[in-house]
Amino acid sequence: MIEEYFLNFYQEGISMNPWMITWLLLAVITLGIELITVGLTSIWITGGSLAALAVNALHGPVWLQILVFFVVTFALLYFTRPWAVKYLNSKRTRTNYEETIGREVRVIERVDNHAGTGRAILNGMEWTARALNENDTFEEGTLAIVANVIGVKLIISRKDAPQDVGLITEETDDESLSGASDPMPVPERGL
Repeated sequence: MIEEYFLNFYQEGISMNPWMITWLLLAVITLGIELITVGLTSIWITGGSLAALAVNALHGPVWLQILVFFVVTFALLYFTRPWAVKYLNSKRTRTNYEETIGREVRVIERVDNHAGTGRAILNGMEWTARALNENDTFEEGTLAIVANVIGVKLIISRKDAPQDVGLITEETDDESLSGASDPMPVPERGL
């Protein structure tokens, strides 16, 4: 039986059929998308379509081609995507703004929530700064501690104040920082 199959395959050769063209087009299109996006979005489908193309070239039935396509695509996605994301995207720059919390900054422009003013220097970069407590002001040259980061604003507190710092990642406008009568609640930071 197997000998007949290979003899038949040898005599017929590889012939172009609609499914072979389908798998080939799918592989070329998804590979093109992958080359354009370079985001590991469709390379898995390319692998599945190439496997289905191989089954087609061996004169496998259409149901087997479709089955091989889905099995190989999902296997590649499941087993190789985590590795690829970890090692191929490792050079992506991370912001790590969380590391700024608890760091010391130098105020370069008076920080006053009521006036909506304030700038501070952190790691040689200039940031907009606001006081954690509504009534606190920081004069130019004062050293303070970063209590939080909201968007592109450093929320600072007195250097000698107890540090109950945490992360709040929601954007807020200046009115919410300066209009509240109580200081902004800050969740505790887990170590």
